[in-house]
Amino acid sequence: MKNNRRDFLRVTSLGGLGLISGSLLSCDTSQRVLTGGPAGPQRFNMSGYAAPKLETVRIGFIGLGMRGPQAVNRMSQIEGVEIKALCDLRPESVEKTKALLENTSHDPDLYSGSDYAWKEMVDREDLDLIYIATPWEWHTPMAVYAMNAGKHAAVEVPAAKTIDECWELVETSERTRKHCMMLENCCYDFFELLTLNMARQGYFGEIIHGEGAYIHDLIDLNFDKNGYEDMWRLRENYERNGNLYPTHGLGPICQIMNINRGDQMDYLTSLSSNDFHMAAKARELAADDSFYEQFTGKDYRGNMNTTMIKTMNGKSIMVQHDVSSPRPYSRIHLVSGTEAFARKWPTPERVAKGHTWLNEEEFKELEARYTPEIVKKVGEMARKVGGHGGMDFIMDWRLIDCLRNGLPLDQDVYDAALWSSITPLSVDSVNNRAQSVDVPDFTRGGWKGNKPVDISLQGGGTTEVLLKS
Repeated sequence: MKNNRRDFLRVTSLGGLGLISGSLLSCDTSQRVLTGGPAGPQRFNMSGYAAPKLETVRIGFIGLGMRGPQAVNRMSQIEGVEIKALCDLRPESVEKTKALLENTSHDPDLYSGSDYAWKEMVDREDLDLIYIATPWEWHTPMAVYAMNAGKHAAVEVPAAKTIDECWELVETSERTRKHCMMLENCCYDFFELLTLNMARQGYFGEIIHGEGAYIHDLIDLNFDKNGYEDMWRLRENYERNGNLYPTHGLGPICQIMNINRGDQMDYLTSLSSNDFHMAAKARELAADDSFYEQFTGKDYRGNMNTTMIKTMNGKSIMVQHDVSSPRPYSRIHLVSGTEAFARKWPTPERVAKGHTWLNEEEFKELEARYTPEIVKKVGEMARKVGGHGGMDFIMDWRLIDCLRNGLPLDQDVYDAALWSSITPLSVDSVNNRAQSVDVPDFTRGGWKGNKPVDISLQGGGTTEVLLKS
């Protein structure tokens, strides 16, 4: 079953190359232009698009491993949500997740035991949103299938693994006019939202430079037999050498810089260190356990990847990735403007004017002045519900509130494609001695007129939180 499953994933991931038929969109690679995109103008601009209101958002979940069950629990505590279906390859995961909904109004149907069970679920007529929390190879095929079936798609990070998959998401969303939101939860962390509102109010002046990262020692988890199904996360760490997980640090900086909405990425250059840990870890484990022999002799990605991006308006972004070095967690989140500066890590969060950090009292006054409405509305409740300190719940609540009120989403398909594209582009640059690589414009020029993300809650904020007792 596991080998067949991997074969199935390889086949479905070819959808972006137009090599399979069916309800997946086939992208005509003969019409590609030098920037890596399809020839011709944008079909329909999904930036700022407000889909028809949904009084009740009927959700089907695919993937109930690490993140899926938590998402089900969070969604069960949001007004206007009906959890209609749960799907996972493993029947025990489906049953265990359904148990989380005891003493709630939700009674979902269950799908499991087959590589294709998710298609049966998505084909139902009574679903509005498909929430995808599966291994990375499934993300684009499932999101595309969902949109083609008339459903909005919310997909875990990264939304795509290849440039063709990025374009497939964009073209499908534009053609079907269904949302495709990448579930970048870090855009909803409290300090990230604070600095976004500060930027909107001009506190930093003009933004010059931003930095983000995913620095998180995951080596033991990646090699844990009981961690990720079929060791899929470990498998993602060899054969490709670049920034494999850019969006946690990149997403909030892109929103602050209005990327895709007034500015656009131009080109990037990327450099990786050698691998100093993963191959050695595989050899060490294989010496005592033959299971790990399959992971020896692999070409693992370097410990630290640093990617630098230049924007059309002359701004710069640095994004780093290191999940195998023994060092403290960090997403950096650095914002540098013509008038002020902010940085989240190392903690505590700090803001500076000129050479001097604000003192504790000044920082509290700043928080009181610039805390955005979304945090005032659901911030404390989000901390109670949980999910990476509350940011996961804020993200889910905001998604549902936008769908119920017919508002544009904070993250659209162009964000999903652009932020995900950094991985294959960085791999290309690393493989060519850090040479610069052009970044595709997935908006096909639409960025010049697209409006910045609106976090004011204007027209929304009506969805209540149903905290469990």
